Amino acid sequence: MNGTLRPVVGIIGNSHVMNDQYAIHAAGLINSTAVAEAAGCLPLIVPADPRVVSVPELMARCDGFLLTGGRPNIHPAEYGEEETPAHGAFDRNRDAITLPLIRACVDSGQPFLGICRGFQEVNVAMGGTLHPEIRDLPGRQNHRMPPEGTIEEQFALRHAVRFTPDGVFHRLMGTPEVMTNTLHGQGICRPGARIVIDGHAPDGTPEAIYVKDAPGFTLSVQWHPEWNAANDPVSRPLFRAFGQAVADWATKRG
Repeated sequence: MNGTLRPVVGIIGNSHVMNDQYAIHAAGLINSTAVAEAAGCLPLIVPADPRVVSVPELMARCDGFLLTGGRPNIHPAEYGEEETPAHGAFDRNRDAITLPLIRACVDSGQPFLGICRGFQEVNVAMGGTLHPEIRDLPGRQNHRMPPEGTIEEQFALRHAVRFTPDGVFHRLMGTPEVMTNTLHGQGICRPGARIVIDGHAPDGTPEAIYVKDAPGFTLSVQWHPEWNAANDPVSRPLFRAFGQAVADWATKRG
């Protein structure tokens, strides 16, 4: 940190209960570290709750947003479906902040990077739908986090992602295929309007997307690039590009 003010990235937090009674908003250390070290920005955790923050306030105070992963899923009512046990737990407060935030950022050009649930939020915000459980679909593998093992083993590289030849992700990564971790249960069913699926897992699961003709950075991934982001050859260029987009936005608006 060289004494200059870094651009601010709002890290979307998740609701938790600590010690079975104390409600908190939190985000993983690996998210903050990725924003600070790999993107070169100032990380600020955002309480994703419309009772305490609003989308206009967030857009005015932050230069970009990291749409994090999280255990609760997007409520299926947000994409026109009925709730079932397969849809899992929900966080309706987060839904109420992130979905309109994404649409507003797409319109304005303010940058965001979507990760896991955040990737799914981008699709739903643009009118898409989700499969409640990828592993139940014929021909699909289990993309969920391994239930046992060390944290390093759970975030280990587990499958390839192949990008569209000469597409956005191919050009960014400098290679048509990368290895990634996988820690998700749900995934894209129908892509939303303007959602471009730019990378797939070997079983056909969408893994990399962006919003077509958006004026700003909208790249989003189904895997977790925040793990070891400053050193990983796949995560590092993604966060560097995001950080540059955030810095450019901050400069543009003065």
